[in-house]
Amino acid sequence: MAELVALDLPAGPGFVAALRAVWDAGDAVLPVDPRLPRPAAERLLAALRPSAVLTARGRTRLGDGLPVEPGDALVVATSGTTGEPKGVVHTHASVTASAVLTSAGLAVDPDRDRWVACLPLAHIGGLSVLTRSIVTGTPCTVLERFDPVAVEDQARRGATLVSLVATALGRCDATGYRSVLLGGAAPPVDLPANVVTTYGMTETGSGCVYDGRPLDGVELRIGDGVLGAPGEILVRGPMLLRAYRDGTDPRLAGGWLATGDGGHLDEDGTLVVFGRMAEVIVTGAEKVWPTQVEDVLGRHPGVAEVAVWKRPDPEWGERVVAWVVPAGATVPGLDELRELVGGELARWAAPRELVVVDALPRTAGGKLQRSALA
Repeated sequence: MAELVALDLPAGPGFVAALRAVWDAGDAVLPVDPRLPRPAAERLLAALRPSAVLTARGRTRLGDGLPVEPGDALVVATSGTTGEPKGVVHTHASVTASAVLTSAGLAVDPDRDRWVACLPLAHIGGLSVLTRSIVTGTPCTVLERFDPVAVEDQARRGATLVSLVATALGRCDATGYRSVLLGGAAPPVDLPANVVTTYGMTETGSGCVYDGRPLDGVELRIGDGVLGAPGEILVRGPMLLRAYRDGTDPRLAGGWLATGDGGHLDEDGTLVVFGRMAEVIVTGAEKVWPTQVEDVLGRHPGVAEVAVWKRPDPEWGERVVAWVVPAGATVPGLDELRELVGGELARWAAPRELVVVDALPRTAGGKLQRSALA
């Protein structure tokens, strides 16, 4: 019976060799972030129940392992931005589909292109670079961690493709690459011409929408209250997960996955993402999407980074709050920011409170953790 083997290894050739060996044995892989504190790693193993764990010290059998289904390739923990991580089960078929679709979307040529994997391999954004390389035979250099100097050096050495998150892109010059996949968080306003913004999640095997357009083989629709919640983005395609580790299948009738994100499709089919539906701020009975406010505030020259979230308000129910990392010594004032938002969106979307911070809380994959804002 096929088993789940946890790989608690640093990124690099050893991880790649271990993944290949587990797959060759007919088993599935659970990547574990080696940066996790021991209690967090133990909780992850207890929740997802691998039969063995492989570390730099060797392989250890675990007593409460749960088998996987034939054809299962990966169990990937979600980022945990909305609660405890869940194990997303991908099959070899879904991994292959994701690799083929994304490579076609970038016109990857294994004879000319080379990937650089520099994001954590325990998350789908980094792991999918490696699996894409394995499936398509495209060379890949795996860095132990993101290092801006190393990323820039790899481009000079002939690497052509890299996947980054917004914070990483802001720390390096990636213009030497043919294409840069950008995911994990809202993109900055001004992007180099070689950057491709992506939309996707662990359940979709990686980004499946490039620059607002679904990849060939990927279908999008907006929920109508009968199938999916009104305004919710639905995705369908061969790259979707098989199930969660507990056996539940989140797909709706017809194979559609409800993403939990709100958005709409323009007349030409371009997807516009508003943000997590659970993160909508209701202030004075009006709905405010934090990402839309962040897009406006992020264009202010005095704002380096911004997060918009809510606090209870006795008059409005919830009030819009902006957490701002200043771009310089001068901090923009609340009235100035309110006028900026009110002039482009609506008065009720303007922040009623400003909090100045040195940095924003993010996951290892670069996603903003609104729940950590206080």
